[in-house]
Parts: sequence; C-alpha cells; structure tokens
Amino acid sequence: MATTKWISDPAHSEVQFKIKHLLISNVTGFFRKFSITMETTGNDFTGAKIKFVAAVNAIDTNNEQRDEHLKTADFFDMVNYPEIIFEGLKMDKIDDGNYKLYGNFIIKDISKAIVLDVEFGGRAEDRFGNTHAGFTLTGKINRRDFGLGPDNPGLGNEIMLQSNLQVVKQV
Repeated sequence: MATTKWISDPAHSEVQFKIKHLLISNVTGFFRKFSITMETTGNDFTGAKIKFVAAVNAIDTNNEQRDEHLKTADFFDMVNYPEIIFEGLKMDKIDDGNYKLYGNFIIKDISKAIVLDVEFGGRAEDRFGNTHAGFTLTGKINRRDFGLGPDNPGLGNEIMLQSNLQVVKQV
C-alpha cells in the first residue's frame, strides 16, 4: 500500500496550551511557528506517523515579559533547546470520528510517552483541488516531568494541550 504524505496548513491551524496561575484561573499561550508532517497508508489515519515541531522563540502568552521569561533556562531554555517536538508513533481508530494518538513529547531533550485524544473533523478539497484533513487534538503533560519552571505553589503542574490542525495531502 502506498504511503501518503501530509503537511501542516499553518493559516488554518493553531497550537495552544493552558496552565493554572495562582491555581484559580488559566493562562493561555500559543506557539505561532510550528510544522507538522504526517505519513499515512490506506484510506483513513489509523497507524499514522506524525511529527510536530514548535519553535520556542514563537511562544505567545499575550504578555511579552512572561514570554521572555518562558524562553529562559527557568522554563524552556530556548538557547539550548530551541524546539519542542512531538513524535506520534501510532494512531488507533476508536470510531469514525475519534482516534488515540500515542507518541513521545520532547522538551529540553527529555522525552515522555503521552496519549492524545484526536477528533477527526473530516476531509475537504479547496478551490485548487488540494485535499485537506482537519483534527482537534487534546491532552495534558506535567511541567515537572520536563523541568519547566521553578517550584512555585502559584503555578499549576498540569499543562493542558489543545491543537486545531489542518493538514494538506502532498501529491
């Protein structure tokens, strides 16, 4: 069976995270620069292999001072680790609209296995005949597992992940 390659459509995708501040409300952030590559076989996305790379220098929490602090060695250590990587190793179909994506999340050269919930939004062709597929991914990681941030009782440990992604089939 032939392999199909897909790449991200950044104009129609977003990568977001949320973390508790003072344990009473969430602070939301985005990665404004990222890429996704996906390889599939067959007619659906079961078994898809996915690589996601986000640029730490493109973090945006709507607060420049906080963004600069997140880039330091206290958090992402952008100088030594300029990228955050997710390598999706296996995608299992739950039903027609849902998958589980198993892979490794890599921050600061620390790799942890995680599982993401994937909602498949469908496929569509654009006006140029390109095939697009849409997904919403959700999951969570523990910031302590990756050495993100100092010990701070006002900062939550759980980071909620959500991405709305559109990929384009390569011919």
